[in-house]
Amino acid sequence: MSTTATAKASVPEPQFPRGPVSPLDRYFSISARGSTVAREVRGGFATFFAMAYIIVLNPIILGSAKDMYGHQLDGGQLVTATVVTAAFTTLLMGVIGNVPIALAAGLGVNTVVALQLAPRMSWPDAMGMVVLAGFVVMLLVATGLRERVMNAVPAGLRKGIAIGIGLFIMLIGLVDSGFVSRIPDAAHTTVPLQLGADGHLGGWPVLVFAVGTLLTLALIIRKVPGAILISIVAMTVVAMIINAVADVPSWGLTTPEWPGNPVAAPDFGLIGEVSLFGGFGKVGVLTGLLFVFTVLLSCFFDAMGTILGVGDEAKLMDEKGDFPGINKVLFVDGLAVASGGASSSSATTCFVESTAGVGEGARTGLASVVTGGLFSVALFLTPLATMVPSQAATPALLAVGFLILAGSIKEIDWSDFTIAVPAFLAMVMMPFTYSITNGIGIGFISFSVLRLAAGRGREVPAAMYVVSAVFVFYYAMPALGLT
Repeated sequence: MSTTATAKASVPEPQFPRGPVSPLDRYFSISARGSTVAREVRGGFATFFAMAYIIVLNPIILGSAKDMYGHQLDGGQLVTATVVTAAFTTLLMGVIGNVPIALAAGLGVNTVVALQLAPRMSWPDAMGMVVLAGFVVMLLVATGLRERVMNAVPAGLRKGIAIGIGLFIMLIGLVDSGFVSRIPDAAHTTVPLQLGADGHLGGWPVLVFAVGTLLTLALIIRKVPGAILISIVAMTVVAMIINAVADVPSWGLTTPEWPGNPVAAPDFGLIGEVSLFGGFGKVGVLTGLLFVFTVLLSCFFDAMGTILGVGDEAKLMDEKGDFPGINKVLFVDGLAVASGGASSSSATTCFVESTAGVGEGARTGLASVVTGGLFSVALFLTPLATMVPSQAATPALLAVGFLILAGSIKEIDWSDFTIAVPAFLAMVMMPFTYSITNGIGIGFISFSVLRLAAGRGREVPAAMYVVSAVFVFYYAMPALGLT
């Protein structure tokens, strides 16, 4: 995402070691990427705290739904499945992909699984659809098609996607903290969001978020190493004190209090409960394929946007704007989708919250190894891992979102409307539709159409036309009666 801005604002200039390079440094290319072991560790911690909410949220989303037989998934088993898959896939991304990108159950995809797939088949059938989608992603990687699609995205549109992700994670931070909330439909208003819970700011949790945001930004401006992590820890302690002495009705998903029993035994009962092709017998071949396609499209482009954005932010792109070693990253992502289905935790994908770690200076897969290790520990200490309230962690998203915007927006050629308009649409549609995939799809379609309208259709790669057509079909599916 942002390049120079983040490097100057969040971390000091790298100090390269003068002595022999250690095997750890050599394997992860830590010094070669201008990082240090300390920064990678801090980045791994920051990313974990920024996305630990998924341990609570994913079981809530999946556990609240019923399949066609009225069965519900067990909450404790869902926690185990979510944590195990996040730990496994994030460790793989660190060791194989060597990038500071963490993975966990994808928000949005888990809703599709819970509300669209499960009600029309059994839970094992629904998770089988997710596994099949993961297999297709890996097949696209093996054939080089996925890399070709990513390389077909012009530089200006890539910057627009990066900025869109920055704005998206800022909105996530504002909403999850309670600083901004959705106005219920019962209000009969065209305004979708409001300040606080009732149009005004109030309550201790919002104060924790506001102070945490100012603290994070102040530490970044002062170029304090570990600024984001320091803020998260400090505001968690403040929140725990407030929760102990004040009457706080609700902190949201997680309450900042020391758990009575921090140890929780994992329950692996859902692992492997999958039926690969059973869903086709319930809904038919065509509908089954459309379900797989829906999961595939969301996973494919959500991850694409996150990978490009984090790669740009971490300065992992080469002089041509390409991502060296991208196939390893893409393969792990495809394997993660299938793994999520196999564990019944829904499709696992790259998390935009990884930018919190990048904001701490993380540049290599060692940060992901740290994050994956923390998820492994959380398998037995889930109550402790979910002690950090969102109000303490989400200021990092707001700060990093700004740094992404500041570092990327000037690199778009705003004089060329055939790239400026698609970049603009991509960046605004992500937060406004709460979807990375929608932002990418609308950006792709508008780019192809505008280049054609300008008589520059030959400048559009064939892969871009194909993907744009796929998105047109995807958006037309409800009108065609295919959903």
